[in-house]
Amino acid sequence: MNSDVIEISGNGFRYPAFVGRGLIAKAGEIARNVIDRNRCTIIADQNSARFFGDRVCEAFASQNFSPQLITIPAGEKSKSLTQVERICDEMSKAGFDRSSFVVGLGGGVVGDISGFVAAVFQRGIPYIQIPTTLLAMVDSSIGGKTGVNLEPGKNLVGVIYHPALIICDVDALETLPPQEWRQGYAEIIKHAIIRDADMFHDLSSSRGPIHRSGDELVELIRRNIVIKARIVSVDDRETSGERALLNFGHTVGHGIERATDFKISHGDCVNIGMVAACAISIKRAGFSTKQRDEVVALLKKFSLPTQLPAEVDCEKIIDAIAHDKKFLAGKIRFVVTPKIGEARVSSDVTMDDIRDAIDNL
Repeated sequence: MNSDVIEISGNGFRYPAFVGRGLIAKAGEIARNVIDRNRCTIIADQNSARFFGDRVCEAFASQNFSPQLITIPAGEKSKSLTQVERICDEMSKAGFDRSSFVVGLGGGVVGDISGFVAAVFQRGIPYIQIPTTLLAMVDSSIGGKTGVNLEPGKNLVGVIYHPALIICDVDALETLPPQEWRQGYAEIIKHAIIRDADMFHDLSSSRGPIHRSGDELVELIRRNIVIKARIVSVDDRETSGERALLNFGHTVGHGIERATDFKISHGDCVNIGMVAACAISIKRAGFSTKQRDEVVALLKKFSLPTQLPAEVDCEKIIDAIAHDKKFLAGKIRFVVTPKIGEARVSSDVTMDDIRDAIDNL
């Protein structure tokens, strides 16, 4: 087993993230060094269950764990209280209790719902994240955000509940379709814009996406986990504003998701949202048009969308944004960038600013 171990820690939490190749086969062995209980529910969507369900169950069983696989439909619509209730009901009927734990096997949807189930089942049991998408490895598996969606918006019900362990097997990414790669690169580019100008320039000068496992991809994932881990370590609950920087592009992106009933993927919506955020940053943060053009060029280099499809109703996006949980005391907390590698939360951004940016997408 060849892997890097990144420690993620902060006020009241500490857990390791393993990054490498061949780790799914060793998942039980890694978990045995962290978890001191035996029964576990492995929550996976239909896709991750098909590719990895049996292998993960065997890996845990080989270390004398007693795993049970529960599957959910693939897609954002599974992030619902209905699915949480179903999973908890199955766990209760199977005899799981406070001495059990949860394993989330899949992408961001699975990670969010499995973490939320772990947080509320029997008032809280440990959970492990085994992300199988690039997006989940570099972003959603880290930091303890869990939750489900309600009709008015995304992630409106949830808690901050950190995992006990994250296992990122880069070999799992070989199963991903191009769309899932794009979603991951959207978050990687976002990290570069808000925190790592060197990585932005490395990506800009690269030959493009890395669609294979190997040391180069392991290093890129490790680099992004470190970026998010550093932000989470000082502000895991968004109390100081540091963690809110990770929402760059997400305010408009989430609005597009809701306006299109999730027909456009999360990553693609964030890409378009980042272009809108760059336009607002020019107006409110002194961001240069030259750097905005560099962001757009990098997104295009990675085959990421930068324009809103003509059929999308802009008024529906505005309405969805008005219900966003990023509003505080009636004001939107909008993330802007003064220059590549830096970001801040602005309270000066108005809905008119957002409307103008959306109209020009």
